[in-house]
Amino acid sequence: MEMIMQKHSVVPLTCLAALVVVTASASVLAQSQHDWSAAPHWTYAGATGPDHWGAMDPRFTACGKGKDQSPIDLESRDAKSGKNGAFHIAYEKTDVALVNNGHTIQANVKDPNDTVTLDGDTYHLAQFHFHTPSEHTTDGQRYKLEAHFVNEDSNKRALVVGVLVREGKPNPGLAPVFSQLPASEESASNQPISVDLASVLPKDHRAFVYTGSLTTPPCTEGVHWVVLEQPIEMSREQIDSFARIFHANNRPLQKANGREIDDESE
Repeated sequence: MEMIMQKHSVVPLTCLAALVVVTASASVLAQSQHDWSAAPHWTYAGATGPDHWGAMDPRFTACGKGKDQSPIDLESRDAKSGKNGAFHIAYEKTDVALVNNGHTIQANVKDPNDTVTLDGDTYHLAQFHFHTPSEHTTDGQRYKLEAHFVNEDSNKRALVVGVLVREGKPNPGLAPVFSQLPASEESASNQPISVDLASVLPKDHRAFVYTGSLTTPPCTEGVHWVVLEQPIEMSREQIDSFARIFHANNRPLQKANGREIDDESE
């Protein structure tokens, strides 16, 4: 699939958590939500793990041969000064439906008022999900958990916001989700759960920005990541409640291959 993307900036991330914003073409979001029942069963370990994704199916070729893959280590010393005001995150209280899709816990969202604007375009939140431990690292530091918030605009282009998480105090904003995590695909429920997303995200929206890919098959490239500097906290009990279901569902770090990382603020 061919994608045409613009470059954005990245903000130094010096704390223990991060907010990630990703933009991509329409097919990126479609593929991330695709019913892969006809595709090979991929996992995070063994013969169907990340080292083998690229050879499992022609649709997964980018996983093995792509040059702009994610996640990567975000190094503050390499961040270049970029423009400010390129993006704005406007999330609020909303209802979500939790699903265990076999790879992660996903919270589906239908509220049109949860939006992110990037370079003048508006993206609406579709879902968010989690990885443990974190997929991205900052200055070599790996985090306990990482959340990705997937948004799309009217042209079906995707923008994903993610948050890196350190262990600390209980997170009241995510408590309604982490107290009802579906332990298996069979136990997934579509009952609405109210979540105040504005209280979940860090207050400081300075960010690292770079161009990468989806972190799961088909590993489509042309994805812009914006990683906010300020971390959020979750308690050990909250983090462990997810880790008991998905012990390790993170893709290993990929080569940066000289990609530019810029420093931006909201």
